[in-house]
Amino acid sequence: MTTEHTPTATEPADQQPASLYDMIGGAGKLRELVDRFYDLMDLEPQFSVIRALHPTTLDGSRDKFYWFLSGWSGGPDLYIEQFGHPRLRARHLPYAIASPERDQWLRCMALAMQDVGMEEGLQEHLLTSFFQTADWMRNKADIQP
Repeated sequence: MTTEHTPTATEPADQQPASLYDMIGGAGKLRELVDRFYDLMDLEPQFSVIRALHPTTLDGSRDKFYWFLSGWSGGPDLYIEQFGHPRLRARHLPYAIASPERDQWLRCMALAMQDVGMEEGLQEHLLTSFFQTADWMRNKADIQP
């Protein structure tokens, strides 16, 4: 996934726009983001609902999410190289995901992006994309009050 970019007078027209992967900061910063996301999920009671959807140890989840985000953001397709197409919705069907789970996941990611010092405009762009995917992942009706 890349962002829209129009070359300026000071850069060559054939220069490729930066990918999200590059804008995030590449492999090191992406790993930092994923690790902070799962650290928050593991440590903060406000994320207990989504934490309960994961295995006891988060090591495998950390790696798979990092591999997925690498390719999704325009970096190396690490997840696809190992597992093929992500089939996100199918892989998440065993877990009940409604709006509260979606929103908790998004809050956890927003806090992780802030904690690793990601630029505010990039945070907003990523959260918009993450919301679209997370909303599409819902597979359980919301409980009406």
